[in-house]
Amino acid sequence: MRPAIRAAVPAVALALAAAACSTQPPAERPARGPATSPGGATATPRKPPTGDGAAATLRAVLTTPTDIDLSWRGGGPGAFGHVLEFATDEAGPYTVLQYLPPGVTSYRHPDLMPRTTFFYRLRTFDGPASAPVDVALPPGELTTEDQESGHDWLAPRKDPGRSATGRSVRAGGAAAPSGLKAVVKHANGILFTWTDHATDEEGFLLEARTRGGSAYAPVAVLDPDINSCGLITLPTEKRASYRVRAFTYGARSNVPRLTTGEPAADQR
Repeated sequence: MRPAIRAAVPAVALALAAAACSTQPPAERPARGPATSPGGATATPRKPPTGDGAAATLRAVLTTPTDIDLSWRGGGPGAFGHVLEFATDEAGPYTVLQYLPPGVTSYRHPDLMPRTTFFYRLRTFDGPASAPVDVALPPGELTTEDQESGHDWLAPRKDPGRSATGRSVRAGGAAAPSGLKAVVKHANGILFTWTDHATDEEGFLLEARTRGGSAYAPVAVLDPDINSCGLITLPTEKRASYRVRAFTYGARSNVPRLTTGEPAADQR
């Protein structure tokens, strides 16, 4: 996470500090780069969504005075996932809650500010992914020395020598990142590099499938044109398969609104 889609950085603070890379899925990490973690930065896509594909139908239910449960259906069978966003004004700005793999169809937004109106929207994202690389990290906890050593490799970067742009993300596989490499920096850190072939991506998603997992899920969000980024792993990611996806936004859902109530008496 870590941040929402987690920053490919050692801790939430460092993740949010790096201007392009973020980390995310499970709800323990947030999103970064074009998006940020819940309660963090605002999602700022480079251009308006295209509206390609079918829009999801989004439903929001106030399950407690300060908890909202969201669920959806539809959203284009060919989509590679959804990005869920919220705002306190229908016109925005919207903040990313999570980048979600296609099999996920619900999300709880907990512990919200009382007596506040929230607006939600869901967008599909699509785009080609690189070939995966498998990584096995050595045992060991994250140390202060590890975190301090990360300042020279964790931050997302653009290396012109690994840029061969000229293909549209909508063209499919031809725009997929290539040459993905993973270099183990320490027991909890990995540096990823790849060649960027896309000209019109909204950004990149670093995705992971943990050992024993059945699907890839986003763990970091990167700005357009990035082709190098470090990641501080979660304990479950010490043995995992990783890939990078160039993505663009698709269809946008309806925008439900809900107003929270008073918190429970023991929470005041």
